[in-house]
Amino acid sequence: MAREVDLESFTAAWRAGAVILDVREPEEYQAGHAPGAQLAPLSAPAAAPPHLPRGRQVYVIGASGNRSQWAADRLAAAGMDTLSVAGGTRGWAGAGRPLATGSTPGTA
Repeated sequence: MAREVDLESFTAAWRAGAVILDVREPEEYQAGHAPGAQLAPLSAPAAAPPHLPRGRQVYVIGASGNRSQWAADRLAAAGMDTLSVAGGTRGWAGAGRPLATGSTPGTA
């Protein structure tokens, strides 16, 4: 089972250039996501997107923490070092953290 990380720890990792995987649907992602997060919706069939670096922690974020925990668990079972972000994007935005909108070239 993947570990869960609180928003304060996630914020520190984000500032340091963490690898972030957003597992929400494209519409949710486009409405607002943590800057730098790569989109990999759970509805898309992909166990571990090939562009995720091995040997680095991957922070998995959803809306509130439920989807991210599920996805982080699956990625951990596939050998990835994953952490689920407790509170998700709602918590991130609610704490006044920056949001990017639209899609980015690095989506899965």
